[in-house]
Amino acid sequence: MTRVVVTGIGIISPLGVGLNHNWKRLIAGESGIISSTTLQNYEKDGWDKIPSKVIGKVPQGSITEGKWDPLEHLDKSEIRRLADFSQYGTVCTEEALKDSKLNLDNEDPKRIGIAIGSGIGSFQDIYNNSIEFSQNGYKKVQPLFVPKFLNNMAAGNISIKYGIKGPLHSVSTACATGLQAIGDAFNFINLNYADLMICGGSESSIHPLALAGFARARSVVTDFNDEPTKASRPFDKNRNGFVLSEGCGIMILEKLDHALARGLTKEDIYGEILSYGISGDAHHITAPREDGEGAFNAMNQALIRSNLKPEQIGYINAHATSTIIGDRAENNAIERLFPSTTLISSTKSSIGHLLGAAGAVESIFTINSIKTKKLPPTLNLNDIGGNENDDKSKFKFDYIANKSRHNVELNYAMNNSFGFGGVNSSLIFGKYE
Repeated sequence: MTRVVVTGIGIISPLGVGLNHNWKRLIAGESGIISSTTLQNYEKDGWDKIPSKVIGKVPQGSITEGKWDPLEHLDKSEIRRLADFSQYGTVCTEEALKDSKLNLDNEDPKRIGIAIGSGIGSFQDIYNNSIEFSQNGYKKVQPLFVPKFLNNMAAGNISIKYGIKGPLHSVSTACATGLQAIGDAFNFINLNYADLMICGGSESSIHPLALAGFARARSVVTDFNDEPTKASRPFDKNRNGFVLSEGCGIMILEKLDHALARGLTKEDIYGEILSYGISGDAHHITAPREDGEGAFNAMNQALIRSNLKPEQIGYINAHATSTIIGDRAENNAIERLFPSTTLISSTKSSIGHLLGAAGAVESIFTINSIKTKKLPPTLNLNDIGGNENDDKSKFKFDYIANKSRHNVELNYAMNNSFGFGGVNSSLIFGKYE
């Protein structure tokens, strides 16, 4: 099998813009989750009617403060032409390419590929154009309406911007999207479709209709409305739903030989991708099996493909969204497969659930944990697995509660992502030697 390494990273999340800013805040135990009551037009747009009052929104402001202002990254024509999720993807790709020290002029564009997905695409454009058509008719529909909202348009616009002519791929598997885009990119390289892949996920669905839909499905948190930073609490007794969030994560994957040939050193390489597991629940459109069979199958498949034993995985960045049944199912699957010495945390406690971008952002956190020897915490974890329907004896792991762990030597780590429709996926990352 071809050795595939990660050489560049770009990230936008509720913690801010850029890897350094995100990582500093994450390890410090800070939260990017805010109250929807702070939004402009809170009542006019209908946020006030929704029982869930917390969201993970990309902070607005200057890049010097680690915040988001599209005018600092894109010209006005790009901003008009690109939906928010495509803007995030474009800016994260620029950061990742710079981070990887890649000069595209020296590369064969047919040997570079893109695999960037989105769970929903541009929710805002769909909503706005639907309202305009309903109220004002055909001529008020934007000419670029369809090309803006399509899930593959982050990938498509990046291909056009940089003249990349290799595999052009977009994943849309709900909340597993970002991780599966990375897994597919890993496979493209191993199948020799490309020497290098730009991959990840992007999402921008902070909209009252989206939150209302998840609230009606009883998926999002309704407690802690007055204390938004406490709302996302994976594995905790008082968890009762996820926090709707937005953002983007992009990775540069490449053949190890290719990376070394262009002069990269050990210090330039974040780590290695060893394997990818994927499975289906065949159970329910939104709920996992309580025993976590689908999650178990994905993790076990990744282990088999990596030729590793469960006890060699030192850390798992769990999908754990802070829902009652989801966290229980994933924990049951992990408990069935891994020894109690395995360290686990859920970074959704800091940033909420980025839907189609979640797996990409969390993969970035996972591989950076190996690189920096620092493990991010699970915030708000005060009573582990204490829900009345939980078997507390199965919540036997060290979940890195509330405070990050430093100086942890990791050789291998796993990231999980699961999605509506019963899709499960796992990636195993290794320390680059």
